[in-house]
Amino acid sequence: MSAPTDAHAAPSADLLTPDNAVMLFVDHQPQMFFGVGSSDRAGIINATVGLARAARVFDVPTVLTTVAASSFSGPLLPQLAEVFPGHEVLDRTTMNAWEDEAVVAAVRATGRRKIVLSGLWTEVCLVLPALSALEQGFEVYVVADASGGVTAQAHEHALDRMTAAGAVPVTWLQVLLELQRDWARSETYTQVLDVVKQHGGAYGMGVVYAQSMIGEHAAG
Repeated sequence: MSAPTDAHAAPSADLLTPDNAVMLFVDHQPQMFFGVGSSDRAGIINATVGLARAARVFDVPTVLTTVAASSFSGPLLPQLAEVFPGHEVLDRTTMNAWEDEAVVAAVRATGRRKIVLSGLWTEVCLVLPALSALEQGFEVYVVADASGGVTAQAHEHALDRMTAAGAVPVTWLQVLLELQRDWARSETYTQVLDVVKQHGGAYGMGVVYAQSMIGEHAAG
C-alpha cells in the first residue's frame, strides 16, 4: 500500500495544545490519599504537582475541585495549592464532579473541549465525571499517574472502563511534552526543563547531567 499523497508536516488535531485543553483536578485531598493503595502516594503527589506546573507553564485554564473539604476530606493538597496561589477551589457534595453546576460552568467557561482529568479515587471521582463529560461531547484525557484508586485492580479496571467509553489514558510527563512539542519553542523551553528536572525522575536527572556537561541549552 502506497503512502497518502497528501502527507504533510502538521500536528494531529487529537494532540493537546495550550489553546485547546482545560485541566480538571478532582479531590486531591488528605482523606482521599489515605485510601489510595494502587501505587506509591508520593509518586502520585509528584505527578500531580508536575501536571499542575505544566498547566502554569503553558497557561492552560485549570479547575480545582474538592469534595466535602470542611466535613470529611480535608483541604486541597498543599503542594497543589501552592502552584495556584489564590486560585478558587470549588467544593462539592457530589461524588460526581460533573453533577455540580459550578464545576461544569467553570469548564464550560473556558471554551475548551479537551479535558485533562486527574484525581482521587480513579474508580469513583474520575470515572463518574469522565463518563458524564464524554456523553456530552467532551474529549477526556485521564492522567493515570496523577490519579489513584483504593487498589491497583480498582485503578486499572476504572481506566479500562473510561478507555472503553472513549477516554484517552496519558501520563503527566506525556502531557507536559505534548504541550511543548518542539524544543525550538524558546518561550517555554527553560520552564519545561525546570519541571522535568524537579519532577521527571531519571529523565530529569538526565537533563541535569546533560546541562552540566554540555550546557544550559541541552535539549530534553
